[in-house]
Amino acid sequence: MPTLVLDGKLLAAQSEAQLLARVERLRVNSAGKTPILATILVGDDPASATYVKMKGNACRRVGMESLAVELPAATTTEHLLAKIAELNADPDVHGILLQHPAPEHIDERACFDAIALHKDVDGVTCLGFGRMAMGENAYGCATPQGIMRILKHYDIEIEGQHAVVVGRSAILGKPMAMMLLQKNATVTICHSRTKNLPNIIAQADILVGAVGKPEFIKADWVKKGAVVIDAGYHPGGVGDIEISALADKASAYTPVPGGVGPMTINTLIMQSVVSAETSLA
Repeated sequence: MPTLVLDGKLLAAQSEAQLLARVERLRVNSAGKTPILATILVGDDPASATYVKMKGNACRRVGMESLAVELPAATTTEHLLAKIAELNADPDVHGILLQHPAPEHIDERACFDAIALHKDVDGVTCLGFGRMAMGENAYGCATPQGIMRILKHYDIEIEGQHAVVVGRSAILGKPMAMMLLQKNATVTICHSRTKNLPNIIAQADILVGAVGKPEFIKADWVKKGAVVIDAGYHPGGVGDIEISALADKASAYTPVPGGVGPMTINTLIMQSVVSAETSLA
């Protein structure tokens, strides 16, 4: 069988058409109100500014509003916490995104955890992670949740499979492992310091690259027929895995770009719409 390309860009476009209809129904049923996602950008990092702009554009494509909060790099943790508290208290704001990374002098974890659970549409709070891991109701972290949506859409079997997640970040590797575990995969979590990493990766039926290093995972480590998910993106249009050498080896893979990235943004938007539907019902 030919290798299946897990096209996140196409799936995100299909989802946006559905979300546009849902937002319009909300508008009609709530006297003109629409979902509002507040995006907080601290500092002037060009990459972060680009990501925030992309999220704002995605909001507009589905008829949502985006409230852009831009704060100077000198912003203190206390000032940022106060802004988050203000947005938590605003009934017209249905989702809050604090763009990562914040400047080093800011206690980013404290600020993430200050976001109200029902507005944590990016799935970054400890409370949200804990509830998700326990199978309770919470918004999942946008990137791993987007990956799970890709796997579901393309009917990738998860139950009983050995999933190897390379990466242990709080907003990608760890929640990814928990989501796969909940779908009855057997999960191994690795990272850049794991001993005998190529041997462990060679056992993966489902491989998720989330280590944050360009082409760190080599194609010859991957077994034939594996499903390969590359959650990385780096300058030059490469991910965390040598995807270009896997086209005839993997049974399915996410391209870079056009795989996981579009579904990360789409999941953030979808969860904002769900939050608004709950709030405005």
